[in-house]
Amino acid sequence: MAVDMADKVKALQKDPKHIRNIAICAHIDHGKTTFSDNLLAGAGMMSEALAGKARTLDFHDDETERGITIDSASVSMVHKVDDQDYLINLIDTPGHVDFGGDVTRAMRAVDGAIVLSCASEGIMPQTETVLRQALKERVRPILFINKVDRLIREVKLTPEEMQKRFVDIINSVNKLIAEIAEPEYKQKWQVNVADGSVAFGSAFHNWALSIPYMQKNGISFKEIIDAYEAGGEEYKVLAKKAPIHEVILSMVVNNHPDPVTAQEYRIPKIWHGDIDSQVGKDLKACNIDGEVAFVPIKIVIDPHAGEVAAGRLFGGSIKQGDELYMNIAGTSVRAQQVSIYKGASRFQIDEVVAGNIVGIVGLKDVVVGETVSTNPIEPFEAISHLFEPVVTKSISAKRTADLPKLIEILRQVGKEDPSLRIEINEETGESLMSGMGELHLEIIENRIKSEKGLEVTMGPPIIVYRESVSKVGDIAVGRSPNKHNDFFITVEPLENEIVEAIADGTLPNGRIKKKDKALNETLVTLGISRDEAQQYRNIYKGSIFLDRTKGIVQIGEVIELLLDSFEQVMDAGPLAREPCHKMKVSVVDMKLHEDAIHRGPAQVYPAVRDAIKEAFAKAIPAIYEPVQVHQIEAPVSFMGAVTSLVSGKRGTLVDVQQDETGITIRAELPVSEMIGWTSDLRSATEGRGVSSLVSQTFKKLPSDMQTKIIKQIRERKGLAENQ
Repeated sequence: MAVDMADKVKALQKDPKHIRNIAICAHIDHGKTTFSDNLLAGAGMMSEALAGKARTLDFHDDETERGITIDSASVSMVHKVDDQDYLINLIDTPGHVDFGGDVTRAMRAVDGAIVLSCASEGIMPQTETVLRQALKERVRPILFINKVDRLIREVKLTPEEMQKRFVDIINSVNKLIAEIAEPEYKQKWQVNVADGSVAFGSAFHNWALSIPYMQKNGISFKEIIDAYEAGGEEYKVLAKKAPIHEVILSMVVNNHPDPVTAQEYRIPKIWHGDIDSQVGKDLKACNIDGEVAFVPIKIVIDPHAGEVAAGRLFGGSIKQGDELYMNIAGTSVRAQQVSIYKGASRFQIDEVVAGNIVGIVGLKDVVVGETVSTNPIEPFEAISHLFEPVVTKSISAKRTADLPKLIEILRQVGKEDPSLRIEINEETGESLMSGMGELHLEIIENRIKSEKGLEVTMGPPIIVYRESVSKVGDIAVGRSPNKHNDFFITVEPLENEIVEAIADGTLPNGRIKKKDKALNETLVTLGISRDEAQQYRNIYKGSIFLDRTKGIVQIGEVIELLLDSFEQVMDAGPLAREPCHKMKVSVVDMKLHEDAIHRGPAQVYPAVRDAIKEAFAKAIPAIYEPVQVHQIEAPVSFMGAVTSLVSGKRGTLVDVQQDETGITIRAELPVSEMIGWTSDLRSATEGRGVSSLVSQTFKKLPSDMQTKIIKQIRERKGLAENQ
């Protein structure tokens, strides 16, 4: 069987018309991994008895223990529809928001998504976040309503009530699609029961139904209810009558596009090169003989092969030994192995072609979202995440001798999970790891201990604040230690339009060359005057530096030093050495010593840093804290408990809705108060409340807390009064 299967997979991967690339997206615990395992078992990739208990896709130990899927592993299955074999590549994605990064990346590689919803809980905020991500990448959704067995056995609904429940879920998905999708897909991509883009069933009990399948095989919904009501093991018949993989995989083949069809409309959205050029035409046509274009979405460390870059091949074909070019890194590499997936295992083949999810070994130092080709081409749009990391923990090795190993492991972990931010301090041996929440960091910590076999000590969670100013400050003067150079600098808050443009990538980070026409135009469209647009010299971590001086001859020699000093202050602000954001720093004038030897780095750095800090102090400085909006769901009787829990954590209610199933509250909570949030919420609602992250921003810390927090941060960092 296995040999036969490998041969089938090999043959099919060369025929893009008969390939489907899909992802599953759902809320945590709505049954994703069980669902994907049953699909695998049905397609003959693992034994039936194991499915649902085995969780083939959860192949990191900590995933199986926690019962949460964390890494998107890719698997491929072969499915027959009307005597024609199809190759289905499936990426399993995590539903927990701390791992939202994986979902974002998985969506780049697929053309269709199965939205999994629990029959009793309906659409949850997590499902919404993931659906938003899918539609942003022009990925077509279809719907599977899971855990129907619970409606029959636990909630004991009549067929009519059940039908109403299904209709509600379908309507809420369609409403989301109509809200989020681009105009031309709002109607086109609506899911509906009649055309088979909706199915329902139980992943745990291994059955599913869709209208086309019921009509074709003469099964009625009544048979399902009868099987459950007969009690005992009777429901097992259903898995034979309406096996989940038959129904779902046929639904995928009939409703999801093949790579050739999909790339026609997806490429213009995710690739911003010239669509009418030869490369553009090849990509849109998914041309096997065209230019190579490979986008890695996950780097997995294989104990034998080293780094495997798994991702989507959009164009061309890659053979073992091919010379490739990484467009973002600007380096040439050689493909040492090319492979495709079967379960969590990769198997090597001689050549991989466009339209597949493939694994490639030999891309040295590759990062997620890179564009790999034969000749230099325009890279694909950067894969953007919805949230930035806000919780930091310090991490150090228990034994000093392990320090080099820790540094090596942290670099690896940072590659495997790009939504982590790692700062390595090789001198003190204490490094910082920032993630999207407590759970995120906990899981990485366990992974370092168990998989990488290193004993580490983690510090308590630290919240990352930001520093900024509230008004235009007066001019401050910085004088160099030798008293021969003066710099005149002002600081003011940055315009909101610019802040947003930096955040969504319209304005790229980096130092600006004198004549950057494209940037000037972008700034003018954002409402900046032409004069000011020409003064931009640096965009750095959400702040900018302007040169407003006139007629200074030697400015070319010192401008780089000025920008260095600006970046140093932005990385560690004057109040408490926290990063600065939303600031506009301008140098308005300078007096320089005519002899170059008296205006070197040792003179310029301290003078400029002092001037920026003094100007900062004149512009009403303040600390900003990270704030998250969470959606909390609980039974109606816990309304009071939830509201008082939120207000006890300095939170505010944004929106409260109530219906027969319970309450849905959107609340804005400071991240500093969210440590231990999950357990607090559980105890307040007797374990029946759930919450998930909707969005996150930085807001000004209440004025009565400013001094206290600044003092705490300074003490934690061991800063003296004048530092």
